[in-house]
This record gives sequence, C-alpha cells and structure tokens, in this order.
Amino acid sequence: MTLRFSSHKHRSCFNVRCISLNLLTSFERIFTIIIASTPIMATRRVKREAVVEEMTPVNLEETSRRSSRTALAPKRLQYSPGDSTAKTAQKKRKTKTLVEEVGQNERLTKDEEDVENSDVDLASDGHGGLSAYELERLENIRQNQAFLSSINLFQATEEFKQLTKPKASQRGLMRSQAAVKQVLPPRKSLRLQNKEAEVLTLPAEPRGTLIFEETTRIKKPPGPLSMEPINMEGNKLPSQLLKLCSEDSTEDRKNKLDLKEYRSALKKMQITEDKVAKVVKDRIFSAAFHPCTSSLLMATGDKWGKVGLWKLGSDWGDDGVLLFEPHTRPVGCMAFSSAHPTQLLSLSYDGSLRCMDIERAVFDDVYDIEDGLKTFDFMSHDCSTLVVGNWYGEVAIVDRRSPGNSHESLHTVDAKAVRCVSVHPLQKQYFAVAESKVVSIYDSRCLKKTKSQAVSQLLGHSLSISSAYFSPCTGNRVLTSCMDNYIRVYDTSAMTTKSPLLTLIRHDMHTGRWLTKLSAVWDPKQEDCFVVGSMMRPRRVQVFHESGQLEHTFMDNENLSTVLSVTAFHPTRNALLGGNASGRLHVFSS
Repeated sequence: MTLRFSSHKHRSCFNVRCISLNLLTSFERIFTIIIASTPIMATRRVKREAVVEEMTPVNLEETSRRSSRTALAPKRLQYSPGDSTAKTAQKKRKTKTLVEEVGQNERLTKDEEDVENSDVDLASDGHGGLSAYELERLENIRQNQAFLSSINLFQATEEFKQLTKPKASQRGLMRSQAAVKQVLPPRKSLRLQNKEAEVLTLPAEPRGTLIFEETTRIKKPPGPLSMEPINMEGNKLPSQLLKLCSEDSTEDRKNKLDLKEYRSALKKMQITEDKVAKVVKDRIFSAAFHPCTSSLLMATGDKWGKVGLWKLGSDWGDDGVLLFEPHTRPVGCMAFSSAHPTQLLSLSYDGSLRCMDIERAVFDDVYDIEDGLKTFDFMSHDCSTLVVGNWYGEVAIVDRRSPGNSHESLHTVDAKAVRCVSVHPLQKQYFAVAESKVVSIYDSRCLKKTKSQAVSQLLGHSLSISSAYFSPCTGNRVLTSCMDNYIRVYDTSAMTTKSPLLTLIRHDMHTGRWLTKLSAVWDPKQEDCFVVGSMMRPRRVQVFHESGQLEHTFMDNENLSTVLSVTAFHPTRNALLGGNASGRLHVFSS
C-alpha cells in the first residue's frame, strides 16, 4: 500500500511517529530480556511482596480508615514472630523489620496520620530507625565478612604482608646512627612583620675547576701507619689475631679431585645466617682468604679505602669484624703473603700500596705514586718482588727489600690502562697483562721502557678486558673476563706467539656503574675450575669447568639476595666467599 501525503509537514509527523513506535518496541524487548535474565531480582521482588503481605496486621482495616481518594500502603509494618513465612524472611535477610515508605512527595491525609499513630513506633524496631536499604547493606557487609573469614582471606592477607624481601644481615659493623636533627626557630615573614629585608651580597665566583670533596679526599701521609681498628674502643688489636695468623699454614694442597668428587664437595658447602656479615662500610672491590686452616679469616677492601678483617664465629670487634682505614680511595687489589702469613698487601686507587703487618701492628708503605694504581701480583716465591700496574698503561717492578717506596723499573706496555696483572705460578719471569682489548704475556727479563715485545698474545676480545689470570698450579691456562659478555680460556702451555682459544663461555658482564665488575677467578685447589658471580635472578654464584660445563650453582633464597661481584676460594679448605655492593661478605663452607 502506498501512502501519499498532502504536504511535507504531514510526512515529517508520520516519520516521527514511526520512529517513536520503533523505539518503544525496542525498549519493551530490552526490558523483557533484562527481566527474563535476572531471576534473582524477580525472586527477590516476589519475596518482598510476600513478606509485606504476611507482615501486614490482620486488623489493620479495622483500626484505621483508608481514604476513598488514595489508598496508600501503611508506612510502618510489623510481623508476627511465630509466622513461618516471617521466619523464612528473617533467615534470608537477617532483619526484624521492613520499612516501606510510600508517598513521600504527597501530603498525608488524616486517615494516614491515624495509621501512623496506631501503628508500631519507630524506636520499637530495635534498629534506631534505620531504613530498609541501610539494614540490607549492613547484612550484606556481615555476610561478605563471614564468607571472607570462611576462606581464611584475612589470615592470608596478613601472611602476605609478612612475606617481604629478605632483610640484610645485621651481623658485623653496626650502622652509623643518624645525626641528631637540629631544631631551628620557625621562619617568619619579614613582610608580614613590616620589616625590611636584609641586603645580602653573593660571594665571588670561584675561578678555575670546581673540585668535589668526595673525589679528592686527602691522601694518607707516606710512611708506616698505626694499625688501629676504628670500630673498637681503645683501638687495640685482639691478641688472638696474631696467634691465628702465625699458625703454620704450610699444609700441602689437597690432591686434585676428579669432577664427580669436586661436584660432591661443592654441594656440601652451604650458607647460613651467621655466615653473612657487614665487614666494610661501602662497596667491596677486593677480598681474600687467609691461608690458615683452623678458622676462616677473611680480608676485604671497599670503595673509600677501608680494609676489614673478619673471623667467622669470633666475638672480637663487631661480631668478629675489625675495620681499618689505610687508604682513601678504592682498594682494588689485595693478597696475603704466602711466605709471611702475618702480612696483607693492599693496593688503592689513591696511588698507595701498603703492607698490613699484624706482628708489628703497622701499615708499611711499600710503593707510592701520585695516584692511579690498579693491580699487583707477587713475582717471587718469598713475595719480596712485585709487579704493579696502573691506570696509565704502565707496569712497575717493585722490590720490597730496597729502601724507600719507589720502583726498580717502570715500563709502558699499553697506551690506555692496565686492568690486571697475573704472574705465572712456576715460571715467575712471565706475567700476563690485561690491556685494552688484548692480553699480552711479557718476560720481565726482556722489558723495555716503551714498546716491549710480548712473548705471547691472547686475541679475540672485542671490548675492554676486566681480568686475566694464569691457572694456579701449572699456568697452562689463562682465564679472561671481557665486557663483551664472554669468559675465555686460552692454552698457554706452549707459550706460542698467539695462544689458541680453548673455550668461549657466554656470561652477562654488564653490572652497571653501582656494582663492581665481575671477574672469573680460578679455584686454587682445582686447576681446571673457576668461579664467577652472576647477574641472574635469583642471585647466585656459578662454578665452571674450563670446558665451559657448569659444575655447581650456589644459591640461597634467604641468605643470598644480592649480586656477589667479588669472589674467592680458600686455598686449602672447602670455602667460598663473595662480596657485594653494601660491604657484606657471604661465606659458603662445609
């Protein structure tokens, strides 16, 4: 059928009506779907109507007259306690009254006022006049809390709050107490006090280069320094320390174990809470074990020139920790003398190399330059001759028997810096130098002031080399750590011009500026195994075979939660130490 409209106005009206009908039809469908899909709401409404009907007094019509014009529901209702329907509603809602407010916007008639006066008083319901919505809300809250309590959610929440990051060990050095904050008078506005502001003149601008106090700490004066612990009253050394360091430590090294026995020995080494202690105040740069066997005595150096001694299980000092301050800059390298166990040599970036003599209780001045010392190693079996490297690409030969604190000879081997030196364990005239991107092996008998010819070179590094060490027993291997994320093992048994590469191990070496660089070091008891820290999570320390096989991983979720950049094995006992950036030593031992 075709509809024709006489005017445009009629056609518009028809279109509007059609659209309205369509909208009404759509809304009806939507409401039908909602009502059909919410049986809970419908059931609740039916129950409410049933409760209202059952709770309405029977003689309500007799006691009050309703208006012929408006038939309103009563404002207050009561139910009979003995009614089974009311009991069901009470069990469902857990309430004793239901308030129905109708006709809030209409004026109450006289009949309705009679109903109010004749019905139940508001205060008699026992809920202080709470509305139905408020009562239902309180009941919902109670039911929710009961449900959460039934599934032990509150208990689980408390337990989760207690599961925090493992706290750092409180053993060792005590934290320095914060300075008492000075109480200043309250600031007042001069403008509000009608006072003129004071005229201040700025100081003259400094000329030249700005110098930061932290990077230019005053260097210790040359000459011997008194060995006085700064963390003990009286600054006296315990008598047991000298006895411990003087004990006979000439015990032969244990026979080399096969890999199965070696892995079994590593698995027996564990860490506990009492094997973690704060030994120095700042980031650890170097650490070493004393060769004594009766106890575990360790030494470590930190970022600001402090040297700490820690005897595991002792009570002297702070939980067995003695702290000294012989330097002012990072202690980059340290080692106990194998010929004189009472001596500990420590080298610092401030340009000083000192010997801690426990027998004489002094720090002797061994070698001293303006600044920039980086590494050293012993070149003789009696530990009287040293090779020392600095940040300027030079190596110095130092003889401790000569008077003074100068070198015997100085040689330039690299245009940039010398980061590590290592002397061959058997042929002491050979020493390896970690230069920019190559490791060179030199003969000390053929050194020149400049352009010395290397006996052998270890090539293949693409970035700077952190360390290079000869294997501890035979020197047939050289272990290098490079910033290109690789650990390399070279064959130096033949000492050819270019030593061949044996193993290439992928390892993350990027620690960032706040952690000491990782360096792989040999186990003195095992010729073909080495240890290195790791950036992996959970935190760990890994032991590898020279073939690249992972032999063991030291982990502990409770006592090891930081990166151990500095690691070292005990020369004779099954013990491993690791130092972190907060000055703490962690010990794994059997």
